[in-house]
This record gives sequence, structure tokens and C-alpha cells, in this order.
Amino acid sequence: MIPPDPIERFRGVYALAQKIDPSIIPEPDAMSLGTIEDGAQPSVRIVLLKAFDERGFVFYTNYHGRKGRHLLAHPRAALCFYWPPLDVQVRIEGTVTKVADEEADAYFATRPRLSQIGAWASRQSEPLESPTALDERVAKYEREFQGRDVPRPNFWSGFRVAPETIEFWKGKPNRLHERHLYTRDGNAWRIESLYP
Repeated sequence: MIPPDPIERFRGVYALAQKIDPSIIPEPDAMSLGTIEDGAQPSVRIVLLKAFDERGFVFYTNYHGRKGRHLLAHPRAALCFYWPPLDVQVRIEGTVTKVADEEADAYFATRPRLSQIGAWASRQSEPLESPTALDERVAKYEREFQGRDVPRPNFWSGFRVAPETIEFWKGKPNRLHERHLYTRDGNAWRIESLYP
């Protein structure tokens, strides 16, 4: 029987991926993020999943960086997880919203201090002025925040991808893979099995 709730199904598969030896899956929370820039050019990169629930899948970034600019201008995204030892792929497509400031502040407070400093220091996606420019900016913000907590920059926060579709792919012998597509239908999910 196909599980009726894709979020709970994802929770189960994700838990399995997290239990695999880190030398085999070092970052089970790694996911490909696809965005669209002006002119409809797609762009893909790896980001880390930081939270998920029935509202969607959350990651954090600099809003001034390329992906941040894409998502603010075109608030739609695609995510893809692939865990080779499980031979499972999960694809998610949906609309994007900013997370609440309180949620972003709470997450930022859990980051290592140097990662907090890095959020201030990095002019994400901009050209480096010199080989030492980033180190110099890190040193600048280490001095600025010496002896106190590092606040979250207002240009650094999270996005939540609210899924409209979630597809689970399970590898099978002879390329006869199993695919289940969940499509949001109001407050429920419609489920279809797809040819591989």
C-alpha cells in the first residue's frame, strides 16, 4: 500500500538516510535546489535542509546572493534528494516564502560562531576583490562582535518551499523503477503511480 501522507513518508526515508554511516552519506540533509532567474534560466546548487513539516522544507541563505535574489523575484523552487545507499530519490516542487524572523533568529543562534561571523562577512555570489578579502572581512566582524553574541544579519534568513508535488522514486532492477507522485489537492494529496 502506498503511504497516504508524503510528509510522513519523507520523514521515514530521511530518518533511514540519517542512520547510514557518515562515511557513506556525510550529509543526508543535502538537497539540490533549482531556482529560476530573469529570462527563465534555471540554476541548480546544493543546500542543506534545516527543518521540515507539513508547511514545507526550510533552508537558509543570504538574500543578496544569487539564489536569494532568484527566489525573491520568482518565488518557486524545486528540491531533489538522492540517497544512493537507499536507491531513493525524492523530488519536491512548490512555492516559496520567507520564514518568520523569530524562526530565523532561533536557527541562527544554533550555528557555530564562525558560521555566524561568516554570514556577515560573505558578500555571497559577488566577485572577491582580492585573495585575502574574505579573511579580512571575517577579521573585521570578529572584532566587531568580540565579547558578545552575533546577531542575525537582516539580509540572511530562511526560505520555506511549500510542496505542491512530491515524487518518491525507488530504484528497481532492470530500470523498472517505482515512482509515486503526490499532488496537493486542497488540504489532501492525490497519489498516482508513474511509469519509470
